[in-house]
Amino acid sequence: MAKKILLVEDSNTVRQQVGILLSGAGYSIVEADNGRDAVAAVSAHKGDLAMIIADVNMPVMNGIEMLESLRDNGLASGVPILMLTTEGQPELIDKARKAGAKGWIIKPFKPDLLLAAVKKLAGEP
Repeated sequence: MAKKILLVEDSNTVRQQVGILLSGAGYSIVEADNGRDAVAAVSAHKGDLAMIIADVNMPVMNGIEMLESLRDNGLASGVPILMLTTEGQPELIDKARKAGAKGWIIKPFKPDLLLAAVKKLAGEP
């Protein structure tokens, strides 16, 4: 059975690009387009996710708020979270790491770099 990854991204284009890359590598993808829906998806797939990939800038609930909600509610304990975003400010990266993010990749991204990070954090599909 393929490892399941939650992809949290408000851009349909980026969600599609990342989804094609990861499903082509053998992963199963669950999608959410904002942090609030991601928290619900994590709850629904509890114990079933190999990792979460999330944007920072999203409507409804941003990626940092999502990280804090997951941490505060103990929903993603043991699930590695990779932030995939256009943001690169050190203070934002530090805040995300303190809230539970294990990695940070800035868009636009190189597919091989993203795939290497996913394999490192989630393991082979």
